Amino acid sequence: MIDFLNKILQTNTETEVLEFKKAEQQFDKNKLGKYFSALSNEANLNNLRSGYLLFGISNDKRIVGTRISDSQINEYKREIANNSSPTLNFIRVEKIPTDQGNVILFEIPAAPKGMPVAWKNHYYARDGESLAGLSIEKIERIRNQVQDDWSRVIVPAASLNDLDKSAIDKARLFYAEKNPHLQEEIQSWDDVTFLNKAKLTINGDITRTAILLLGKPESDHYLNPGTSKISWILRDRDGIEKDYQHFFCPLLLEVDKVYGKIRNLKYRYIKEGTLFPDEVDQFEPFTIREALHNCIAHQDYRLGGKINVVEREDGILVFSNSGDFIPQTVENVIQSDAPEAQYRNPFLTTAMVNLNLIDTIGSGIKKMFIYQKNKYFPLPEYDFSNRKVTVSIIGKVMDVNYARKLAQIPDLSLHEIILLDKVAKQKKLTNEEINELKQKELIEGRKPNFYISSRVAGALNEKASYIKQRGFKDSHYKKMILEFIEKFGSADKQEIDHLIYDQLPDILNAQQKKNKVHNLINTMSQKDKTIKNEGSNRYPKWIKVEKNR
Repeated sequence: MIDFLNKILQTNTETEVLEFKKAEQQFDKNKLGKYFSALSNEANLNNLRSGYLLFGISNDKRIVGTRISDSQINEYKREIANNSSPTLNFIRVEKIPTDQGNVILFEIPAAPKGMPVAWKNHYYARDGESLAGLSIEKIERIRNQVQDDWSRVIVPAASLNDLDKSAIDKARLFYAEKNPHLQEEIQSWDDVTFLNKAKLTINGDITRTAILLLGKPESDHYLNPGTSKISWILRDRDGIEKDYQHFFCPLLLEVDKVYGKIRNLKYRYIKEGTLFPDEVDQFEPFTIREALHNCIAHQDYRLGGKINVVEREDGILVFSNSGDFIPQTVENVIQSDAPEAQYRNPFLTTAMVNLNLIDTIGSGIKKMFIYQKNKYFPLPEYDFSNRKVTVSIIGKVMDVNYARKLAQIPDLSLHEIILLDKVAKQKKLTNEEINELKQKELIEGRKPNFYISSRVAGALNEKASYIKQRGFKDSHYKKMILEFIEKFGSADKQEIDHLIYDQLPDILNAQQKKNKVHNLINTMSQKDKTIKNEGSNRYPKWIKVEKNR
């Protein structure tokens, strides 16, 4: 390591993949994450295995030593793992002792092919020796890199005997439905010809895709370290597991069994004239199959994870699979309404399209949103944390009046409804989304405490709810406090809290409400001079200030 350090110190200057920092006692975690993203992306662009960040060295390459401890290093590792996307971490961290003190070397892996590395959802790069945002040109260079297709790999030891005959026959039926003009010709093909035509095999050789969709259960080992495993789990309202079952290849047949396990109960609407049907399925069959097929098609099998389908008795279905969400956001998919530029498993995706299991025109997720909207159910919720894609489907109306009226406002697009759904769920909005909603007068309030605007609230007949979200002007609260003191002579802290708290906006949390009341009292006593404290700082007793005649 000493030789390696000396070699690094012989470089003329810092480069795109090499950074020196003094960090004599500590280093800001957020800044460390930015350097991790930048050095990882630059290593990829320079066709290198890794980049290096060294603590205990000044910019002029003079060793000053660092006293950063092992516990601090472990904190850095946790921070990187929790906030990098895709989830990565240091290849190694080495403490190198020198006469001038310890030097810590962080080896940072190059970004995976086709996937730039982000820190807290932002991409970073180097501009010479400086830290900068990753430019659009560099992002596209990384994203356009060709990745190895896991699903296309041939399994040399596998043969036609490892495939399930019933699955092959069903695949043939699906293929004929997809290609009605070839129905007679398809009947004349033997299995080898059909599998080649359907792009499940390559020149008769068995691929991982063929094993996954058509393989016998005992052929799952050919996918190692990947697996075809799908777990269905039933949980009660408290999250306690009540039942479960595991399914393996052939997934072409097993998805029907998974679907059959889901108790798609009838949901009864509260009757309101003839507006609502009496009852509907909790979950649209298309939505269940689309979510499940997407898990199969887009899972990163290299990570060795399984597909989970969790059914909750309170009317929620949760699907999850391993791997990052390549389009980055669901909004990107819905807005583009077009095929993705690239897929994680192109060979598998093509085969599933040929068997009419999925489409590649980008409309599947959008249809799921529309089905939920048309039932007045909450929109699907996606979570991309921990290198997984998780989608939750809620099979019930959460607020019948709000949902019904919102869906009926004629000038709201699906995109706008998606954004308002985020506001109603108090989810974080981007600056672009905030500007869009404010320009259309759909939201009010200050970041991050937004609420549905009076325009929408009026259309929803939820004006009272709007006022509770927005709150009243300060003069209203001041008047309440003065009237209380006039009637009862004085008011202590507990009495004012009890008087004001319930009148404050629902969007504020407990601490924000406490601060609001504190600021009101300070303004009234220091600036307005309408009240004064006759008690102590700890136990105030507020009375009204009588103005001179």
